[in-house]
Amino acid sequence: MKNVAFHNLGCKVNSYELDVVQQNFVEKGYKIVPFDQNADIYIINTCTVTNIADRKSRQMLHQAKKRNPEALVVALGCYVQTGKENVEMDACIDIAIGNNKKKDTVDIIEAYLEENQRIAKTDYVIDINQTHEYEEMTLKKAGEHTRAYIKIQDGCNQFCTYCIIPFARGRVRSRLPEDICNEIEGLIQKGYKEFVLTGIHISSYGVDFTDESLIAGLQAEWLSVGNGQASSDATRYGKGTSLLPELIIRIHNINGVERIRLGSLEPQIVTEGFAKTIGGLGKMCPHFHLSLQSGCDATLKRMNRHYNTEEFAKGVERLRKYFNNPAITTDVIVGFPGETDEEFSKTEQFLKEIRFFEMHIFPYSMRKGTVAAGMKEQVDGEIKKQRSHRLLELEKEQSLEYRKRFIGSTETVLFEESKNINGKVYAIGHTTRYVKVVKETEEDLSGKIMEGKIIGQLNDEILVME
Repeated sequence: MKNVAFHNLGCKVNSYELDVVQQNFVEKGYKIVPFDQNADIYIINTCTVTNIADRKSRQMLHQAKKRNPEALVVALGCYVQTGKENVEMDACIDIAIGNNKKKDTVDIIEAYLEENQRIAKTDYVIDINQTHEYEEMTLKKAGEHTRAYIKIQDGCNQFCTYCIIPFARGRVRSRLPEDICNEIEGLIQKGYKEFVLTGIHISSYGVDFTDESLIAGLQAEWLSVGNGQASSDATRYGKGTSLLPELIIRIHNINGVERIRLGSLEPQIVTEGFAKTIGGLGKMCPHFHLSLQSGCDATLKRMNRHYNTEEFAKGVERLRKYFNNPAITTDVIVGFPGETDEEFSKTEQFLKEIRFFEMHIFPYSMRKGTVAAGMKEQVDGEIKKQRSHRLLELEKEQSLEYRKRFIGSTETVLFEESKNINGKVYAIGHTTRYVKVVKETEEDLSGKIMEGKIIGQLNDEILVME
């Protein structure tokens, strides 16, 4: 049987999908080898979120062919969808498979090998904009040992001016709730305790559903916890209503689920009803990533974000109202086209007022094919670098301040692995707020949830449990 090597680029959705692809190869009897070793087949799950991501995707594809010129090199995913001409011209790529065909990767490759002839590499690149149903994939074993990422939807309808993803992933397509729950129940049997709901735009979960009985069944979950505001309080996206809170409640009711964590949320979904409802769910982790991008309303408008800073601040306020000291994280793009010193100062001041646990700071990177790439007043690279440095320093200060709040408190930690640090063996895990914690012990605590007192810091990023 042939050896297969995998390499993933990009987001958690990509990681989930490649885990399923690898799982399918294992079930067919293929031997999985590290990517840096000689293999018969190399599969690279590509990313296209920035021009840099495109370049990294090409580099990994070329690296695979260079390692073994006789190997079959397969490109999967987003770079394939948005760079068709480049893919067709690249002699290093033998087969290109679009996002909607990832689940069929092993069958496509076997058909290719069986035919023993070169096929058009773009035969499997399809127009994702014509796809209206979720492409079902089921994960049986996650890449991480204790935490499983669960893909609940694909696609995005937002069309931010800097983002190519709606063109790479298509429009919103939500996964059926029963399929999500069945996957989680299977993973519970494998020992997984924490589940992270992920997708391209999870705040839009369910907006594409048209089956009234399906929608009513989900909304009954909301009614079951005594809220009764499912249709009037949930945030609307396009023609549909987000059913994310109802899905969360259904997952919360599954025996064996001990923790639920959410991927990136849009601020608008954090209504009073949303925050109050999930705040009453004991398995819900008080850790939320709210996508900001800019703390200046004028910049947000040029980005075609669908909220302003006041709405964002209200969302944060609601989460802090219904959760005790929640960890709030965010993304910030620095140096977006037209960002003046005044606009940057507004962003900096807004970040100081909100006070995040962590911030991911990104200098704006032009992406060919987006509206922002054609905007005038592109910001000089040196200015972006200086502004990024200022915000990174602010992030470091706020993150350290947040972690220090837990010294002396009792926290619950899900341990994930053991590691030797400076000559001592520590069990390493995360609290419900996703703060990293270590406990000095030679006992293997992986997969165990333990409560203990935080007695100090190992360094600026890691707390110590007694």
